[in-house]
Amino acid sequence: METARKRWTFKMTPWRGVFLLIALLALAIILVRLVLGLGATTNLNDQWPWGFWISFDVLLGVALAGGGYGIALIVYVLRRDKFYPIARSAMLTSLLGYVIVVLGLLIEVGQWFNFYKPFISWGHHSVLFEVFWCISMYTLIQVLEFGEIATEKVFKGAHKFLKLIMPVLLVIGITLPTLHQSSLGGLYYEMIGKLDPLWWSPLLPPFFLVSSFFVGPAMIVIETALAQKATNHEAPVPVLKGLVKISAVAMLIYFLAKIGDLYVAGEIGNAFAGTFASNMFLLELGVGCVVPLLLFFGGLCAKRGGLILYGVCTVAGVVMNRFNVVLTGMSDYLNRGGGGYFPAWTEFAVSAGLVCIAFLVYLFVADNFNITGKHEQEEASFARDGKFITD
Repeated sequence: METARKRWTFKMTPWRGVFLLIALLALAIILVRLVLGLGATTNLNDQWPWGFWISFDVLLGVALAGGGYGIALIVYVLRRDKFYPIARSAMLTSLLGYVIVVLGLLIEVGQWFNFYKPFISWGHHSVLFEVFWCISMYTLIQVLEFGEIATEKVFKGAHKFLKLIMPVLLVIGITLPTLHQSSLGGLYYEMIGKLDPLWWSPLLPPFFLVSSFFVGPAMIVIETALAQKATNHEAPVPVLKGLVKISAVAMLIYFLAKIGDLYVAGEIGNAFAGTFASNMFLLELGVGCVVPLLLFFGGLCAKRGGLILYGVCTVAGVVMNRFNVVLTGMSDYLNRGGGGYFPAWTEFAVSAGLVCIAFLVYLFVADNFNITGKHEQEEASFARDGKFITD
């Protein structure tokens, strides 16, 4: 007997309820920020115009969302089909990450109502102009790429067209991140004499690019572990091992280049000076590179637990790197003018809320669209009257 079935579902659980409450709090704070300004909701000041939101929502958000272009390159260009089961979820996570970045930029910019100006006022020689355009265009490309998944269920008439243009979208989508990932490092390359020499380097742009590439697979490992509990979709261990292998090779290149750069710059001694900055630098490299490389080359990534630990350490290392560049590495210079900076609770709340919004959207999409990459027939068929029915 045929029974009606809901077209959209979203199962509310206690954790989802917590995410929703945090998201609503963040939206309320964002509204206050947009009306009353940065001074009412942050501890930013004239000496510290960039703080927690820039480091977390923008620089870190862009880096952690790097799994999308990496997986697209591996699966759709290099044709490593064994990674296909996690391709769609990785690209969805990347899309949501970039949406957070765009929202973070809108919130962080002082005169947010002028957000459209870079579209009409072309600053060809500005690194920020290039970052703005690349992030905006890449976010749009990712929305169109997700359209290929969405139109399997809604607006089905556009599905063939989106599949037809997917190769072009993928090529553009792989190219754009290589530009703005490195350009974010270029912003701080310009801080010569201001950024601590432990982080400043003429290699900052490639360092940012390579770190975004090796943290992408690590983030996917964590994302699949979380998705397993939330959506009952478990990625095969061989697939995760393959991702970690790619990540570890890129990480080893990054680590050796980092040490070589310190040696050439004569900063090896400063890394062991015992200062707060040097300790943070050693912690960043130790947790983010040494431990993951020991896990991988020591054979401890053969099981899911070791893979997850690799992912957690790698992500933690990149988190520390971005915070160190924006905050630790700039503190001595910026504090010379007096004052200081520590994020207000509202800054933490907004960032946490944006992440919770991304979680909720991911869960909604996972509940209603085929992001696992399996193309079997759905249990429900589309009846002539436009309603879902069960056979």
